[in-house]
Amino acid sequence: MTKKHPNIQLVERFFRAYADSDFDGMNQVMDADIKWHIPGNHPYSGTKNGIRELTEYFEKLNEFGFKAEQIAMGVNDNYVIDCHRNWSTSNAPTALDAMSCLLWKIEDNKIVEVFNFPQNQNQVDNFFNNA
Repeated sequence: MTKKHPNIQLVERFFRAYADSDFDGMNQVMDADIKWHIPGNHPYSGTKNGIRELTEYFEKLNEFGFKAEQIAMGVNDNYVIDCHRNWSTSNAPTALDAMSCLLWKIEDNKIVEVFNFPQNQNQVDNFFNNA
């Protein structure tokens, strides 16, 4: 069996912690000064700077019952691209069940920056604007 690239292992550790709402586990794989870019026109869009802002964002996603299921990953020594399905289990007026890709920048075995590319930005905006 081929050993997985360390950057894939790092992102998979993040996803395991995320699935368990394990904020300490997520923080262990992220750089203290992480930048997480969330596109769109809704109350949660914009760049989250640092673990504190990002943790607040993840806590809000947790309230919405946000889930993610990995589909495919690509890797090199500085980046991981992951495509996944994300959905919400909340009873919000608008449903969310869509694909998304994240570009993860890795430095010194820490996630330092993430760019989010949703399949349908209008659907994401509708969900968060009506949740």
